[in-house]
Amino acid sequence: MKMLSIENVTKSYGEKVLFNDIHFTIGERERVGLIGVNGTGKSSLLKIVAGIDQADSGDIVCAKDYQISYLSQQPELEPELNVLEQVFFGDAPILKLMKEYETALLKLEKDPENSAVQEELMNIQHRMDSADAWDANTAAKTILTKLGITDFSKKTDELSGGQKKRVALAQVLIEAPDLLILDEPTNHLDYETVKWLEEYLGRSGGSLLLVTHDRYFLDRVTNRIFELDAGSLYTYKGNYADFLEAKAVREENEAATLDKKKNLFRHELEWIRRGAKARSTKQKARIQRFEELETQVSSSNMNEKLDISLSGSRLGKQVLELKSATKSFEDRVILDDFNLLIKPKDRLGIIGRNGTGKSTLLNILSGRLPLDSGELITGQTVKIAYYTQENEDLDENKRMIEYLKETAEIVHTSDGKTISAAQMLERFLFPPFTHGTPIRKLSGGEKRRLYLLKLLMDEPNVLLLDEPTNDLDTQTLTVLEDYLEDFPGVVITVSHDRYFLDKAVDTLLVLEGAGEISLFYGNYTDYLEKQTQKEAPVAVVKKDKVEIEDKTKKKKMSYMEKREWEGIEDKIAATEARLEEIQVEMVGIGSDFEKGQNLMKEETELNDKLEQLIERWSYLSELVD
Repeated sequence: MKMLSIENVTKSYGEKVLFNDIHFTIGERERVGLIGVNGTGKSSLLKIVAGIDQADSGDIVCAKDYQISYLSQQPELEPELNVLEQVFFGDAPILKLMKEYETALLKLEKDPENSAVQEELMNIQHRMDSADAWDANTAAKTILTKLGITDFSKKTDELSGGQKKRVALAQVLIEAPDLLILDEPTNHLDYETVKWLEEYLGRSGGSLLLVTHDRYFLDRVTNRIFELDAGSLYTYKGNYADFLEAKAVREENEAATLDKKKNLFRHELEWIRRGAKARSTKQKARIQRFEELETQVSSSNMNEKLDISLSGSRLGKQVLELKSATKSFEDRVILDDFNLLIKPKDRLGIIGRNGTGKSTLLNILSGRLPLDSGELITGQTVKIAYYTQENEDLDENKRMIEYLKETAEIVHTSDGKTISAAQMLERFLFPPFTHGTPIRKLSGGEKRRLYLLKLLMDEPNVLLLDEPTNDLDTQTLTVLEDYLEDFPGVVITVSHDRYFLDKAVDTLLVLEGAGEISLFYGNYTDYLEKQTQKEAPVAVVKKDKVEIEDKTKKKKMSYMEKREWEGIEDKIAATEARLEEIQVEMVGIGSDFEKGQNLMKEETELNDKLEQLIERWSYLSELVD
């Protein structure tokens, strides 16, 4: 059985400890999702496991022939290679063989009569036969096509950022490693491609370790969750939904423990304030204990404060309106005599294939991009905050607190209170000791979180969000979604993220391309279901009068149904009794998270069973009557 073990690994950058003395094992066919707030070290841990970065201490243990493939958030491709050459550019034996085969083919095309080249190609073909590489060669082109890359001869330096990510994804998928490591694989992928990737990973035989903001993807692909939190690693069995249930149990238990720590903290605080001096070993120990408690309690308070319930500026009746709007780039039509009225409290999601003009439409609505013809009307009270895909005006030499104070020293919350810029940083999980940190030292995700905070601190009443989920962690996204739910203004967002669209919008603007745009009332899941119904073939059913049941004739209970009826109420009672026992056991499990997960799983199964029993009881009772 092939497996990989991480033993007592520690990693820090300067004074910041990302994770300390963590350990875990990834077995065969385990599909692990790694989650945590931006800046906790998720990408760093992936790089260490992949062998790209070094830990400060600890060991990575695996067999010598254990193969790992890694997809980074920002893959670097070889600019002189074309797409197909890049896909075959790797150290995996099968990739080297396929690269030889493609090179020999090119040689033969240039010099078809060369007997040496013919012999070379024949030898490679025999080796391809032995290694079963023909399927891999075909798979390479199939995977590229599924990922939306059809021009295999195009140079990689001519590709867009999204296309480069897709080529790099194809490369690691083709390598078929023992462990596949993916850092945000769904960025820049549309729904159809994400769905294909889910199915592909479900069929693959290797293990998987991934970081993703796409919670539906995380839920459907994983069977185990790792959570990085405050330097520690917590492991959970099951997918994202199982993790959420288990974490709720853990936090409830920790809250009870924290209350005790807070009381001890107050007692220690009184002692410290009385002027304790470290003159003895005992006093040193008490001071050290106080500092540890202070860190734990402060960390907990920060988590409790993760809230962005800021007020927005007053918004009048007129918001945004497009009249007979037209926009095109050379031969590509984005808008064609298009009309759109945005009303107060609208929640609009903009969807469509890549290249249909989603970001262009946001730029037009924000006033950054002029129309070719037509009119954009903006209400006098409109105050727009535009979250773009780049960190605009982010001076990396400035310190975080200075950057925020450029917008506001204090901001107003929805309940009428005022809070400082420093307090807002704490609410966004930036501890006080980091507020003077230069922005250049932040991780990519932390920069995006800071950029979002600055926009919201300006108290806008219209939010334009361009792919907000690409670089934000799941916890920040959850808070953003809660904020949007109570936001009194207008929200217009471009996103590929199904989960985010389901929670944040109630109307979709569907860009079909070539200027064709339709409006759909409902969330993204509703839209996908509607599309599936349209695409499903209509079944033609021929009804024979003989086969149609006479519903006026009362059906009699069979012998087996009578036996079932006699025992069904006892089964219902026993199921309900076990559910009550589980509730009692859940209260007393303490810190045994694995037991908590098992109990919750049993509870879910019993609830399903109870529902089926009650439905069956209803059916049988009608026959008895």
